[in-house]
Amino acid sequence: MGRMRLLSNCISNVSGQVEGFCLIKSVLVKSNVKGADYLDMIISDVDGEINAKLWDYSPSLHGMYSMGDIIKVRGTINMWKDTEQLRIDRIRHKRDDDMVDMSSLVPSAPVDCEAAFSTLYDFAGSFGDGELTRLTQYILRTHKEAILSHPAALKLHHATRGGLLHHTTTMLEVAKHIVGVYKKIYPELSSDLVYAGIILHDVAKTEELLVGEFGLATAYSTRGQLIGHINLGVAMVEKAAAELSVSEETATLISHILLSHHGQPDFGSPKQPMFPEAEIVADVDMLDARMFEMFDALSSVEVGAFTDRQWALDNRQLYRHGHVLKTSDAE
Repeated sequence: MGRMRLLSNCISNVSGQVEGFCLIKSVLVKSNVKGADYLDMIISDVDGEINAKLWDYSPSLHGMYSMGDIIKVRGTINMWKDTEQLRIDRIRHKRDDDMVDMSSLVPSAPVDCEAAFSTLYDFAGSFGDGELTRLTQYILRTHKEAILSHPAALKLHHATRGGLLHHTTTMLEVAKHIVGVYKKIYPELSSDLVYAGIILHDVAKTEELLVGEFGLATAYSTRGQLIGHINLGVAMVEKAAAELSVSEETATLISHILLSHHGQPDFGSPKQPMFPEAEIVADVDMLDARMFEMFDALSSVEVGAFTDRQWALDNRQLYRHGHVLKTSDAE
């Protein structure tokens, strides 16, 4: 959060004054040297966070607040020990009739999640293999509510509200192009296996991650820690296959794609890909994750500069080159 954009819904910003909606990340009631209570909070929006103080706090006058509450505040930004701090003048809870865009408060995927889910579901209905259609659509239906908002990770790639759908739909678009080329060279390639594997490869993130009301992961679940989304996903596929009377062969092929989609044991896969469709899923998964990490890191540096070392990218520094391909050049 900076002085010029403290709150995403900021409606006034004169002489450091701001007013808008934000999310409470932490809140404590403290007492000053005179014994008067005050609220000491960390509030945030999609751009960052800031320490905020509400002096002379009275629960009966101001209300009571908890971590995770959405609030509207009005206040003034001051400097305290070389750090910006918000002095709150007015505060209230979000009301039901307040029109608040959640993407302004928490990092959110640039997708319409309802539309993205419908696209995946309908696309699975187009498979030529009826078993893969039934299996894929059943798992999507069963976990729809979680899929609509879940991130794809706790901290790394697509760790945003709706990130799981963003990651899955992007992978699917990339895979369509790859399959379109390779089907001409290798006609025996099964596009349905590739597409079903992509749609289902991370679906067990819905069980691996503990996700709060606003679609961000707060921790791993106990089962996520002990079993992991790869094995949870295989169990999900096998359970659904049994309930739908899907053949063992089909269930086994999809299970292998899930088991091998991290590519190699060093990255968490119990098995390396052992047929072409599994190889494509693993490669597209890695590519999409790295593209997200790269562009996310590069967005914070100027043209001609390097990023800090990126732990998730083999500790590499990335260079923002500034070369933009013209539309005419790409045609």
